[in-house]
Amino acid sequence: MEKKNVVTINGRGYDAVTGLPVQNSTPKKTPAKKAVVAAGVHAAPQKSQTLQRRLTKKPVVAQKMMQPVHAVHRSMDIARSKSINRFASHPITAPTKAHVSHVDDIGPVLHPSVVKAHALQIARKAKAAVVNEPKSSKTIKEEAITKAMELATPRKESKEPHFFKKHKRFFNIFTAIIVVIIVGGYITYVNLPNLSVHIAAAEAGINATYPEYHPDGYSVSGPVTYSNGKVTINFAANTGSGKFVITQTKSSWDSTALQNQVNTASNGQFITIEDQGLTIFTYGNDASWVNGGILYTIKSSGDTILSSDQIQQIAVSM
Repeated sequence: MEKKNVVTINGRGYDAVTGLPVQNSTPKKTPAKKAVVAAGVHAAPQKSQTLQRRLTKKPVVAQKMMQPVHAVHRSMDIARSKSINRFASHPITAPTKAHVSHVDDIGPVLHPSVVKAHALQIARKAKAAVVNEPKSSKTIKEEAITKAMELATPRKESKEPHFFKKHKRFFNIFTAIIVVIIVGGYITYVNLPNLSVHIAAAEAGINATYPEYHPDGYSVSGPVTYSNGKVTINFAANTGSGKFVITQTKSSWDSTALQNQVNTASNGQFITIEDQGLTIFTYGNDASWVNGGILYTIKSSGDTILSSDQIQQIAVSM
């Protein structure tokens, strides 16, 4: 066997392949120093010859393994000596519970309309139960006694007079009729001149009208007179002797014919006023104009003096 296939350990040869001791090999004497080194080969860790230790991480030793042995026995009970009076107080810490995040579970919520409907349904059922519940004999007896007492109690006589109590409806109707008569009478009094003129115009056969304007301090004096084709309205002063008369006569004249007549009667001393299509001729205390086939004249007497503006307003309002 070749020399390279034999490994010598402690002076004895071993086959490098099989590891069996070589029989024919004689143990060689090795120096004592080498025997000591060979014996301590596995006593200490060997430095690696192939690994790159700068690329490996340093092993981490568990913390429990690093604690000293005497620290484990600190929590053990130790018998107290009688010669020792004081011991250090060891704080007792309560075990802490693990924090558990609690999330409230929100259940289903009914809609307000549904809640209201349920409440109404419950109320109806309760009402129906009360109505359908038969009355007890005690309740029926109490109701009968109450009804009999009401019938036996005399009614108080009304303090209202017997006549008005008996004829109350008639009295109300009579009062309403009186009110209507009073109101109607007032309206008739106010519109009486206008109504009188309409009646007189119908009798005279002309379309006579009542002036909506008349000078302050004057009112209709006496009834409205009429004849065939003519209506006369008399106005008198409320104080004094002044008065004026408005006459409406059926006529075929026009403004030119009337102007000639006024010119002759006043010897050419007249004033012409035109307003709203009317041509009004004034002379002295009198005035005349034609409109719609009717000749209108105003004649003043007494201490009445109508101004041109007043005559114009009367003519326009008719």
